[in-house]
Amino acid sequence: ARYGTEVACDLYMAAFLMPKTEVPLNYQRAMVPTTGDVRQKLAGGNVYGPLEGAAREVAGAASVLHWPLEFPDVMVGKGGFDVVLGNPPWERIKLQEQEFFAGHPVADEPNAAARTRAINKLAEAPEGSSDRRLYEAFQIAKRIAEATSTFARVPGDSGGRYRYTGTGDVNTYALFAEQFLNLTNGSGGAGLIVPTGIATDATTAPFFGHLVSGKRLISLHDFQTGMGFFDRIGHARFKFCLLTLGTLPPNGEMAFSVFSRTIDEFKEPARHFHLSPEQIAAINPNTKTLPIFRTEFDAELTARTYRRLPVLVEEGVANGNPWNVSFMAMFHMSADSGAFRTAKQLVEAGFQRAGLEWHNALSRYVPLYEAKMVHHFDHRWATYDSLDSRDATLVEKQNPDFEPTARYWVPAADVETRLAGKGWKRDWLIGWRDICRATDYRTLISSAIPKSGCGDKYLLMFPDAPATIVAGLLANLDALVQDFIARQKIGGTSLKYFTMNQLPILPPSAYDEAALAFIVPRVLELTYTSHSMAPFARDLGYEGPPFAWNEDRRAQLRAELDAWYALAYGLRPDELRYVLDPKDVMGEDY
Repeated sequence: ARYGTEVACDLYMAAFLMPKTEVPLNYQRAMVPTTGDVRQKLAGGNVYGPLEGAAREVAGAASVLHWPLEFPDVMVGKGGFDVVLGNPPWERIKLQEQEFFAGHPVADEPNAAARTRAINKLAEAPEGSSDRRLYEAFQIAKRIAEATSTFARVPGDSGGRYRYTGTGDVNTYALFAEQFLNLTNGSGGAGLIVPTGIATDATTAPFFGHLVSGKRLISLHDFQTGMGFFDRIGHARFKFCLLTLGTLPPNGEMAFSVFSRTIDEFKEPARHFHLSPEQIAAINPNTKTLPIFRTEFDAELTARTYRRLPVLVEEGVANGNPWNVSFMAMFHMSADSGAFRTAKQLVEAGFQRAGLEWHNALSRYVPLYEAKMVHHFDHRWATYDSLDSRDATLVEKQNPDFEPTARYWVPAADVETRLAGKGWKRDWLIGWRDICRATDYRTLISSAIPKSGCGDKYLLMFPDAPATIVAGLLANLDALVQDFIARQKIGGTSLKYFTMNQLPILPPSAYDEAALAFIVPRVLELTYTSHSMAPFARDLGYEGPPFAWNEDRRAQLRAELDAWYALAYGLRPDELRYVLDPKDVMGEDY
């Protein structure tokens, strides 16, 4: 019976491979092998001719494994395994062009559009040449990646195997994690080594939410590479975890620890904390993803903050978006690169530089701001010399006429069209850096910038509120207490919309006249440091010149805003001391 089932699977694969032009009129009959087909094959007959051999070849190349056929006594007889253990591969299914062509000139092209042109050029190489073989190998690899992605993304309701992890930019470790869970029986468990993104990333949020709400998560212990664990992985701060799945007892709490770099650090009691499914839902109500608490006190302080304040956007709840905020990644650095122009290209095309813009008789281009150009209350953090970036100097920042030079320029009409789609009519923007780490000095970095193009690593937000109240939102995002909360949410190197939405943010109603009188002048002085930010200053009611850049003065203003928001968040003095310097409260060995 088992062999007969294998034969049926081979026949089905053969029918799937059959070109549709060769399928008889009875299409359904041809595509679904019957019991008669299986008996014919078992008796030594042939049903689909050479396609049967092709089917076995394809199945072998794909390393097909049918678990119920391989382990019928376990999968059918016991409903699954008692224990599943493993270290699955950590690989993106999407083919990465730069990785595939590493060492070839194609990989050195400046953007995706240029790489596509270079790859297509390889197809014109002589038959049998190295470039032609490389092109053909790339096409095969691309097709396999696309087919694998299609298989992984089949919806669960349509028979797909990966109901929770077959979404987004699929990584094999997530698929294996779901497979491990599915292979266990009702009382069984699974243990695996996977990137910590399984618990923190947006693409794996449905799976982790399923583990939490279904009470199938027993523990997650997070480690960092670089001090004894996977040192050859090539990234000194890559985060992975030991994930244990099973069945949580009634009223049980899940066990966690994070940021351990050695076994000795893992043994420190302060690093371990416990959370119930309900507590995780309160801190991350939209995704149910895991907060990355370094210590038990971090967990307690964060939980108290969430009891006092709402999140920026709580999905599925009436009045859950008090700022009526929306978001946008304006220009994708790969997909939109065909519209980018360098200064050299604009000069060659007859454009003339005028202030921040490039003009000619027919159109104009505006700078493309990239995340690395921006910092807290600072739209002039870095500038480009040709295609290389550098930090702006103090002398440059003290000059109100200095504006950063962009690497690329984009059509102003495209910027206007994209902003109009969001209903944004102001001549300034507010956003935050996508790329960040919880291990950096500061994690959440936000600023107001002049109206311009923006790369997809500087994510934009569009709150529906008066400019003076938006100034409060900006100050809230850049406050130290908010930075403390944000770093509890970052397991990798990205702060996406789903993380921003779940940060505790003061609502617009919190800004009364006295609050605005304190906050707005400080935000104005910190932000209006060059002429390009005049529209923001005018919207805040200020008609004067830019403010002088003075490092000591700026530090004082930011400290005053930090103190105001610490009070607004309800922090006690010892809690604020902990945010500023944990060792000041807990001792030097903390």
